[in-house]
Amino acid sequence: MVAGSLAAGALALSLTGCGDGAAPTERLGPKAKATQEPSAAPASPSASASAPSAGGASDEAYRKWGLTAPVAYAPKPAQKPQLPKADPGKVPVIDRIPVAPEDKVVFLTFDDGAEKDPEFLRMAADLQLPISMFLTDSAASSDYGHFEKLRDNGSASTINNHTLTHPNLRTLPFAAQKHEICGQQDRLEKRFGRRPPLFRPPFGNYNDDTLRAASECGVSSLVLWRVSMQINNFQYAEGSALKPGDIILAHFRGPAELKGATETQMTARMLQRIQEQGYRIGRLEDYL
Repeated sequence: MVAGSLAAGALALSLTGCGDGAAPTERLGPKAKATQEPSAAPASPSASASAPSAGGASDEAYRKWGLTAPVAYAPKPAQKPQLPKADPGKVPVIDRIPVAPEDKVVFLTFDDGAEKDPEFLRMAADLQLPISMFLTDSAASSDYGHFEKLRDNGSASTINNHTLTHPNLRTLPFAAQKHEICGQQDRLEKRFGRRPPLFRPPFGNYNDDTLRAASECGVSSLVLWRVSMQINNFQYAEGSALKPGDIILAHFRGPAELKGATETQMTARMLQRIQEQGYRIGRLEDYL
């Protein structure tokens, strides 16, 4: 299990903002690196494309969203990998899925919920992107219907917990942490009909009280990350390339946070970087 002192969010390098209604930054490790930002932005998508097939998106859909090759998807594994065990009364901490070195699969996660771009809904549906959403009530609740549409678009995307108000949990006592986690569990269950199994602490910051509170709130795993998507490129907690099993952090962000780029343009670049490194995209919940 990853110790709290080594949590991705507890370290020094901050990323671009989390959006309205949430605290301003998420964090990565001290050795985080970003490749040089390219100046060219992908073209805006055209208005029409054929519907994706049941097994994935059509060629027209890939081109529509600025991709030159189909995105490769990993099937559900025949057997789930062995995950870290938690101490009694606590949840395990997952920051990378332990897959075989030759299994080049990564996982897409999007946080907060400030940006609610209808074009992104179309992109995710066209490309059948399996996204694990970690929603903060103060950012997402103005239009939870947007994220319901993303969940129900046929891509097997899921909705998970990112607290009520996006505080730094390590600064709060146990009772206040439990309120933030259980309160969002309750709201998401009431709104979406299911109590989320996964929880991500804001900024990646947590301590033993967080692990106990999450367990008491019905969470099965605390999920961190090793790679973060910026506007054009990845930042890495270690090294300068993706590794098998990497959990990628992205955010629901708009042009104000992306220096004029759109959420769909940022996502297209993220998919391009994954393709360039020869990786497939898996559904996180299939491995947990």
